[in-house]
Amino acid sequence: MKPITRNILAIAAGLVFGSAVNMGIIMISGSIIPPPGGADVTTMEGLKASLHLFQPRHFIFPFFAHALGTFAGAFLAAIIAASHKKRIAFGIGLFFLAGGIANFFMLPSPTWFTVLDLVGAYMPMGYLAGKLIRKQ
Repeated sequence: MKPITRNILAIAAGLVFGSAVNMGIIMISGSIIPPPGGADVTTMEGLKASLHLFQPRHFIFPFFAHALGTFAGAFLAAIIAASHKKRIAFGIGLFFLAGGIANFFMLPSPTWFTVLDLVGAYMPMGYLAGKLIRKQ
């Protein structure tokens, strides 16, 4: 397989896998830390309307979902990639950062969470995945 083809497949696999990890964590989060009473988290409109009821503990799993989803996708992409492994891992982090920024506009969250999420969950995880893969 040509290196460019393998790199494109690595990016696609990283994006799909990272998104699946992210969604999987979000899906189980409600059973571990239940949403506040009266909060409808089944729709985006319901989530927007009830976001003011959320306490800091309700933001733990979204942060971990964003960070671990990004890391998992970047790490897998770097493993599969034929070349430019660190750049591809960082690129996956950049892609997920763009998703996080879009999510911020669709679902306004508390400022502290937005800053923590955008600064700590995406690019550092892409960077870490790229660094770890280089050591192997």
